[in-house]
Amino acid sequence: MTQKPLILMLGCFDTKAEIFAFLRTCLLEQGANVLTVNVGVMGSTTLFPVDVEAVEVCEAGGGNLPEVRSKNDRGLAMEVMGRGAAKVLTALFKQKDFRGLIGMGGGSGTYVTLKAVQSMPLGLPKICISTLASKDLSDLIGVKDVLLMPSVVDVAALNSIIKPIIQQAAAALVAMSTVQIQKDAIPTQRIAISVFGNTSVCVDHCTALLERRGYEVMTFHANGLGGKAMESLTQENCFAGILDITTTELADELCGGICSAGTDRLEAAGKLGIPQVVVPGCLDMVNFGTVDSVPERYRNRQLYSWVPTVTLMRTNSEENKALGGILAAKLNHAAGEVRVLFPQKGLSQMDAEGNSFYNPEVNEVLSDAIREKLKPEIAFESLPFHINDRAFAEEAVVRLLEMMIQK
Repeated sequence: MTQKPLILMLGCFDTKAEIFAFLRTCLLEQGANVLTVNVGVMGSTTLFPVDVEAVEVCEAGGGNLPEVRSKNDRGLAMEVMGRGAAKVLTALFKQKDFRGLIGMGGGSGTYVTLKAVQSMPLGLPKICISTLASKDLSDLIGVKDVLLMPSVVDVAALNSIIKPIIQQAAAALVAMSTVQIQKDAIPTQRIAISVFGNTSVCVDHCTALLERRGYEVMTFHANGLGGKAMESLTQENCFAGILDITTTELADELCGGICSAGTDRLEAAGKLGIPQVVVPGCLDMVNFGTVDSVPERYRNRQLYSWVPTVTLMRTNSEENKALGGILAAKLNHAAGEVRVLFPQKGLSQMDAEGNSFYNPEVNEVLSDAIREKLKPEIAFESLPFHINDRAFAEEAVVRLLEMMIQK
């Protein structure tokens, strides 16, 4: 007999106990066992067994439940419970090995559920039934593979609209939890590579070379979310090597562009000692939206409309000096081997001779800053190629594979 999958149900059982009781019944009817976690700060329920109560979640989030209640601050309470839920779920996943999780609610329930799933691994089925499913929740979702289901009506009481939605969500989650995932590659065969439209020629060359050698290449678009996803999966030990061709997200973080991947970009591989080749690809540019969206302080700078909704700004000497220091400082903390490759003839398609952003003098400022700030034991190579030259891609692949073989 097939073992019943264990599903974790997370929610505010203080105010929505009836609707969660129905969800639990639906999960049981689909053949699952249910593990329950209460994140409701005002109380609990007797309608079904609660495995982890709110007091434990609150303490995991660094709070004291009576004190949180007394402050009557909804935002603070949800922040503490969201933080605590993430830690509780991490511990439960190690102990219980649940096969899926589900939460639901309005603003509070959605917030806590999406904060909690940030601690869960890629591939674990995750569903959130939410009144906010049609809103932009990208900041909360981050890079996690969570499925949002619109509740249509408020998640407050059972009625003829929300009941079938809950039934379908329960059926979907249990079905997803029983899927046998075919693992086509092992971590020692996987390599992550970062790309932008301006570096796609280089990345295509690198990918073809690596695939011919039997590696699985996972490409991440350096648009902010792509960089975050690559860092997150790196932390989960998904990759044997990192070919970070496109580090442009550092420029957006520095200048307030729309493609920042946050302050942790370019750090995960170093912390885990994963071999990495790093290239300052597209550090010649910062990304903004439409021309009208460019901040006033940059309106007199060199701008280029890549598409009507994307405006690129050429980085200047001051910014390149700062970026060189930022990139070097991050790599200086790496526990594993790192090599920096600098393409002398241009950092992007736009930065090729004859194109709008071509500026060897400004690039030299970046090169000098990286070289000066890097620790002596980190190899820095300035190569006589453009970033999209086939020869540069070949050098990048050779350097990475050398490090991976030596590890």
